[in-house]
Amino acid sequence: MTDTQKPGRIESQDIAQKRGKPTLRTIAELTGLAVTTISRALSDAPQISFETRQRVHQVARDIGYLPDRAAQRLKTGRTNVICILLDPHEEVVGFGTSIMYGITKALQNTSYHLIVAPNFLATSNVEAVEHIIRNNLADGLIFSRTEPLDGRVRLLLENGFPFASHGRTEFSTPHPFVDYDNFAFAYEATRRLIFKRRKKVSIILPPKRLTFCQHMLHGFMTAVREAGIAYEIPEGIDLDSPADALLEHIARRAADPDAPDGLICPGEVSALAAISALSDAGRTLGVDYDIVAKQTSRLLTQIQPKIDTIYEDLTAAGEELGHILLQRIGQPEAGDLHLLQAPQFGFPTQGNAG
Repeated sequence: MTDTQKPGRIESQDIAQKRGKPTLRTIAELTGLAVTTISRALSDAPQISFETRQRVHQVARDIGYLPDRAAQRLKTGRTNVICILLDPHEEVVGFGTSIMYGITKALQNTSYHLIVAPNFLATSNVEAVEHIIRNNLADGLIFSRTEPLDGRVRLLLENGFPFASHGRTEFSTPHPFVDYDNFAFAYEATRRLIFKRRKKVSIILPPKRLTFCQHMLHGFMTAVREAGIAYEIPEGIDLDSPADALLEHIARRAADPDAPDGLICPGEVSALAAISALSDAGRTLGVDYDIVAKQTSRLLTQIQPKIDTIYEDLTAAGEELGHILLQRIGQPEAGDLHLLQAPQFGFPTQGNAG
């Protein structure tokens, strides 16, 4: 007998269908508990036993109960909503879906729900955050692609609004974040190219305004200077450049006698563009040149198994962001709410992929 065939679940669904939209009283009738107990259990009140809370949440899911958000806001001042502000960049494959999946895992068995606020190009980052704060659209905010003195972080800190950023800043005031160790990524990637006996290495960097550009550049330059190897930092292209612009630049550079023979790509799109351009120029991966790329999905190694990759687990990052933000909401004075993710050398197996 499957979960959907369990008698209790069928009974719960039948009752809900007969009575229309499920309410707290519906759950109370199904569980034999008082309405006030149901309300407190759904709010995860610590005074209610864990087993009772689990049971009430399960029945609520079974019958499709959804809380009246307007009534909740009037009663508690909270929306029970977490908002993620997404930027419209496409270089990192599956960034938005992976981060959101991780956040959703963190929000399981809580009263919180995730909403997405796309940050359209016509609206600045700060204006988008102002809109969320001003209209009380969420209890907490998650966003990415931070800058050293990020205006969003300053605004949120000044307003005491709970948030967690995917990326660091240079503010002296600590704030919740989860970040990937891009210094370690770039350093390890450069060392790998040096080990492969490449004579001149290059790196495609993120846009200079973003904090992790400096982290990645620092890692690259540290490894280059330690080895005393020739290097090149391309001008006119970066991580956000369209694939055709990357392809055109790399193809043009490949025609020069002093072209780099080792390349670091911080994303799968740039790596695929580089492989395509160098293949058109008659160069063979692993023979005439090598690439080390940051991998966030299985796409790259499925298309080009010979490429050397270092993995960033975006789902795990999203889950940590969710946990950290929930802790920040529940304990406003809590400190040390941050995590620096180490690079993973090799794609995890299906069972460990988060």
